Amino acid sequence: MKKQSFYFASKILLAAISLTFAITSCKKKTPDVVLPPIGGYNNSNEVAAANLKAHWPFDGTLNERISSTAPSTSLRNSFVTGVKGQAVKLDSGYILYPTIAALNTNLGSITVSTWINTENQGAGTRPTGVFALTLGTSAQTDWNSGPVNMYLENGRPKTYNDTLVLHSAIATYKTGARLGGDNINDFGARETDFKTVLGANKWVHYVLRWDASGSFIDIFANGVLVSNKNFRYRSTGPAPGVPLGDIVLPAGTQTQVLLGAFPNSTTGFANSPIQGFQGLFRGSMDEVRFYNKALSADEITSLYQLELAGR
Repeated sequence: MKKQSFYFASKILLAAISLTFAITSCKKKTPDVVLPPIGGYNNSNEVAAANLKAHWPFDGTLNERISSTAPSTSLRNSFVTGVKGQAVKLDSGYILYPTIAALNTNLGSITVSTWINTENQGAGTRPTGVFALTLGTSAQTDWNSGPVNMYLENGRPKTYNDTLVLHSAIATYKTGARLGGDNINDFGARETDFKTVLGANKWVHYVLRWDASGSFIDIFANGVLVSNKNFRYRSTGPAPGVPLGDIVLPAGTQTQVLLGAFPNSTTGFANSPIQGFQGLFRGSMDEVRFYNKALSADEITSLYQLELAGR
């Protein structure tokens, strides 16, 4: 009788173990929820992945993600909630990085994207730097030496209450001397020659694109082309001139990245005099990306939508 009871008890125990295993196995086989792609991409890091040379997500660290490069100098910064994870907040501050190898080479075409959360303080305030790829603290002799500069014309009058004026410039040294060009969402007929960017105290996706093949400089905001259509083509001398083409660095130059400021003597560039119009960034910045490619309009839109979705 005891043997029979033991037999039935064993069978019940084995059945329970089998059922538990079956349930567990089913759970393991259940796939995770997969979100539908945006523009054919599952996340923002997939957009032009082979051309992404530097990325600052600011998720609890100021380090550049791909090279793990830490800043050499940082002033008045903290971490806050961003568009995608955390962001860095600059309270009239800046962040300066040493040379990043992937950005210390002739670049050809480039795209730089970042999210900013700031405001136009109106007439009487000063323009503020956003992103600069500079010639290095010892080689930079002027704030606009390049090769890449993104900034805000915060001192312009508020045509609208929350207008942001985005201004970007590039420079090349392919002839040995500096050759440069810029574009801006201003001048001429509003909404015809350029697009207004309304973005006070909210996140705005700010993108600079330099297409060396056509010698075109463009600015996008929130996935939309906003820069002046009359200033796209940049060349030497009077139009048509010679196209600026590839971004080429001076021989032997070590580049650096500066966030939130202009490269001048107050931010570590001893040979670059400070200009009276220059201020420091006030606001937050997130998901800074540098590509050695002119992203297509579709890629820029996909990047904007993916990061906006936290992906």
